[in-house]
Amino acid sequence: MKIEEIRVRGTVQGVGFRPTVYRLAKAYRLRGDVCNDGQGVLIRVSGSEEDLTKFVTKLQQECPPLAKIQELSRTSYEGEFNFDDFVISSSVSNVIKTEIVPDAATCPQCLQEIFDPFSRFYRYPFTNCTHCGPRLSIIRAIPYDRHNTSMSAFTMCPECAKEYHDVENHRFHAQPVACHVCGPKAWLERADGKPVTASMFSMMDDVDAVCTLLQKGQIVAIKGLGGIHLACDATQEIAVQKLRQRKKRYHKPFALMARDISIIEEYCTVNAKEKELLTSSAAPIVLLPVLGRKQLASLVAPGQNTLGFMLPYTPLHYLILKRMNRPIVLTSGNIADEPQCINNDEAREKLGKIADYFLFHNREIVNRVDDSVVRVVGDTVQIIRRARGYAPATINLPLGFHNVPQILAMGSELKNTFCLLREKEAIVSQHLGDLENVAAYNAYQNTLNLYLNLFDRKPEAIAIDKHPEYLSSKLGKQLASANQIKLYSIQHHHAHIAACMAENSIPLNSLPVLGIALDGLGYGEDSKLWGGEFLLADYRQFQRLATFKPVAMIGGEQAIYQPWRNTYAHLLAAKLWDTCQQQYTELEFFKFLKQKPLKLLNQIIEKRINSPSVSSVGRLFDAVAAAIGICLEECSYEGQAAIEMESLVDINNLNNYKETNNYHFEVGFLDNIYCIEPDLMWQGLLDDLQQQIPQKTIAAKFHKNLVNTIVEMVKLLRQENLIDRVVLTGGVFQNCILLEQVTKHLQSLEINVLTHSLVPANDGGLSLGQAMITAAQLINTY
Repeated sequence: MKIEEIRVRGTVQGVGFRPTVYRLAKAYRLRGDVCNDGQGVLIRVSGSEEDLTKFVTKLQQECPPLAKIQELSRTSYEGEFNFDDFVISSSVSNVIKTEIVPDAATCPQCLQEIFDPFSRFYRYPFTNCTHCGPRLSIIRAIPYDRHNTSMSAFTMCPECAKEYHDVENHRFHAQPVACHVCGPKAWLERADGKPVTASMFSMMDDVDAVCTLLQKGQIVAIKGLGGIHLACDATQEIAVQKLRQRKKRYHKPFALMARDISIIEEYCTVNAKEKELLTSSAAPIVLLPVLGRKQLASLVAPGQNTLGFMLPYTPLHYLILKRMNRPIVLTSGNIADEPQCINNDEAREKLGKIADYFLFHNREIVNRVDDSVVRVVGDTVQIIRRARGYAPATINLPLGFHNVPQILAMGSELKNTFCLLREKEAIVSQHLGDLENVAAYNAYQNTLNLYLNLFDRKPEAIAIDKHPEYLSSKLGKQLASANQIKLYSIQHHHAHIAACMAENSIPLNSLPVLGIALDGLGYGEDSKLWGGEFLLADYRQFQRLATFKPVAMIGGEQAIYQPWRNTYAHLLAAKLWDTCQQQYTELEFFKFLKQKPLKLLNQIIEKRINSPSVSSVGRLFDAVAAAIGICLEECSYEGQAAIEMESLVDINNLNNYKETNNYHFEVGFLDNIYCIEPDLMWQGLLDDLQQQIPQKTIAAKFHKNLVNTIVEMVKLLRQENLIDRVVLTGGVFQNCILLEQVTKHLQSLEINVLTHSLVPANDGGLSLGQAMITAAQLINTY
């Protein structure tokens, strides 16, 4: 008989892995034990060579649904071994190298129980098991045991304890297990402080009463898994309008939840891949094409041709929606751009003037986790916001990065995430929001400290963005100085490209790729602001081969939220303003601009007062959108104008627009590199406006010609450089038309196109790229 120590690393705690080990060990008549520790799962086992091999093979084949084995090693065991049977031993605390599991949507077995009148979990809103329920949102420390979570406040009743210790039960060692008798409770409160009387509702319970309130047009704040949401009936105009006004979120689309797929299909088309995402354990918000058969309230997603739908992902949501035959708005419980509320007192204070009612519970949310947002582009899943269901699942590092030192990458200013690099994997945090908001910045610091403690990380290097004013960069500098850690400043667009390379498993010592990074702005190597870049790059370095023509951002950040500033700046840069005053005086945008203090704006540009030149494709989109009448005066959220312009375009008819429209981009030179100049494009666009060509036609022509320009630039650069792989990255490539069309055209040239699927193309993926570039620079010194 052999005695072996089997070490399993990966996502193996809190996912039913030990019960699977136990069941298989018993099946093969093995002796020994299994336990959780800081590195994952440790198995000490005795049996014949044949049975041990069968056991290991079966373990890999029958890995539980939420588990992921990254590494399994077998060695001879020489220590004390006194086992007559196979048992599950207590967890051991040591050096932490294991993973934290993302929160998982309710599994079919638990769902069946909450609607079974004969089950003791009937209508219990916190039902969960080994295969579903809270994970990241409740954890305080590793290992993932009940006493290290917010469930430590609830002592298991005898029935729950029996199931917890029953290896044949699907709640065996499920740390959040609870029931009506011993677990968390939910209750309803009025926002005005008056008591909720039983006579108000003839419902089963407070959770069921929420459905009636929503049907009556009320706004209800609902404490869920990773935060508090604001909900209302998505078909009622007055309710949605009231929510927008109270929340001060005037245009940004609201997320929606529906009871089941059939309700979603009344409003959107849903393909097989999208259905798979909606029903997955991650249960993200999926952006779906509007079907148009049934209409929601007009203010749910103004100016959009997609709706963001999710299915219920906790028993609480399922119970609320059981009688709801139409979608509800389920948006983050916050004011404007503040972080989502996570505790009851905070919600009463901040949401008391937004919500009419609160549905609270008494299980603490330890970690704020927003809903993830995804969309399907072609056959690829594009993650727009990586949070609940996905974070903090690890990302395996490519070949050549398997002995990296511990690195902390601080991420960006907007759509922030941070990244921890260790050994063979990257841990990217959940979406943390825009750090320019004080509450979001405080939450960022708290979450960072929590992760460092959870994973017992002591970074040996810190990576930051080059922009000197990013709060994440300033904090990184402080941490590096305080802990005497080496600091690495990483160029923004190089980080975008490296992130995409990493998630596509491009090895460390590969030949450079051509990275096309299009976004709002990022700090360049020349201390100028970039935003439309063609970089020949590997993990260690890059060469800037081409860019878009720099144009002033009049008023700096104001230009992001007042698109007309970009239109005016582009017309000046193209030397077309005088032409406008002679030939295009009847155009609406011209009449609008004439009312602005143009002399003052000209002086601001000439003297470069808060008007940096930016090679930004994001601002180019804003400029074109405003010129054709989309968000001309202002946007209420970043990228609104560009998103609404994209929504006008029917991608299926894109090829019907002829090339003879003079939307031509010229190629010139700037600082000895190629420069894409949109001057002639503007002339063609002005002519179309004068001829009263429809908005959607102009939008389609702009998209098509921009695609062609990007592809032609790649052809030009291929003549001078060895290029067989192209990376498409940056927030502008969240535009489905641009991404699909550029990808299709480049693939027709037999170019391997790399895009994002594990982290966002926007700044939410930046921290991964920062960490990878830093690791590449350090790897030869360790």
